[in-house]
Amino acid sequence: MPADMSPSSLSLEARRPASPPLPGTPVETINTMVHYYRGELGRMAGWRDRIDRTTNWAITVVAALLSVSLSTPTSHHGVLLFAMLLVTLLLLIEARRYRFFDVYRARVRQLERFYFAEILNPRGQLALDWAAPIAKSLRKPDFLISYRDAACRRLRRNYCWMYLILLLAWALKISSSTMQIQAGQGKDIALAFEHVVANAALGPVPGSVVLVCVALFYAAIAYGSLRVNMTDSELAHGEVHV
Repeated sequence: MPADMSPSSLSLEARRPASPPLPGTPVETINTMVHYYRGELGRMAGWRDRIDRTTNWAITVVAALLSVSLSTPTSHHGVLLFAMLLVTLLLLIEARRYRFFDVYRARVRQLERFYFAEILNPRGQLALDWAAPIAKSLRKPDFLISYRDAACRRLRRNYCWMYLILLLAWALKISSSTMQIQAGQGKDIALAFEHVVANAALGPVPGSVVLVCVALFYAAIAYGSLRVNMTDSELAHGEVHV
């Protein structure tokens, strides 16, 4: 016995719990897989709920600010521009949440595609390395998609339609004299282009600058909505995905 170790320290080492043993039988392995699948499914569902919550916030913001802007002729068109900024903020938040969701979804789908599907309907010999991506992700969790790709996916799925509704409402607001009337004036048809540019002004910012900024912003929205690679990762396996 080493000189620096007393009998009390030896007894403490003996009482220290060892690492849990690995499954030693097929039954133990199956039980482990079932409980692990439930855990990953719960984490995936939790992040999916956070994604849906952010989308609901965005829809609420769009509906509320549309009501404020279009309910009265005197309301400023800047309310709709502010709505675009809020929706963009929520899109960025949702893209971050989607990256976490995508990690857990990939693990769940790996189990379903290569393990449970083969149990239900075997189509050949089970690949020996099918669980290697899951083990690698557990040892060193990494995001599977970039922040930009996550934002583009959510933009294509939901947010492009919100932006389109806001754009139509904003165009109606600055181009229709019905939206710009003052008390005692008649309701005329759409304004001339120079009046549209004048109505698009935002404080000290000229209307032409605002129109150019909105056009560039929506060009980026259109590009992001169309650049999603549908053959990437889970998007290549079936049509049921987010």
